[in-house]
Amino acid sequence: MKKTWFITGASRGFGRIGAEAALRRGDKVAATGRKLADVAELTELSATRFFPLRSA
Repeated sequence: MKKTWFITGASRGFGRIGAEAALRRGDKVAATGRKLADVAELTELSATRFFPLRSA
């Protein structure tokens, strides 16, 4: 079963590792990061299953 994840702090560390793993499994991911450009790099893994957000 595919899942949808909301991951905070996905620009580096455990958040980044979790977001990458979920996308590689085929899950959908909404992820936040302080710099949108750092999080948006994950779009390369899946442009249709990834939604980047900038945290305040």
